[in-house]
Amino acid sequence: MPQIIPIKDLKDTAKVSEMCHKSPDPIFVTKNGYGDMVLMSMEAFEETYKKEQLYRELEISENQIRTGRTRAAREALSDVRKSYGL
Repeated sequence: MPQIIPIKDLKDTAKVSEMCHKSPDPIFVTKNGYGDMVLMSMEAFEETYKKEQLYRELEISENQIRTGRTRAAREALSDVRKSYGL
């Protein structure tokens, strides 16, 4: 369940840091009752970033398949071997 805190709670940085590290979910910070910022631990950010990168690569691959920009695996491997003298 997402945690929502008011911006004034950021004064207690140790508590906020502990909250970030205890929860895999981001912490939403509000200002005057409206969403303002999102906080998360470095570990959670890195995991989210890695997933985002993977999804981008998968999207590129799927677009290449849809547009017919593919080759047979044996042909591609043969070209790689030739390029690197294997």
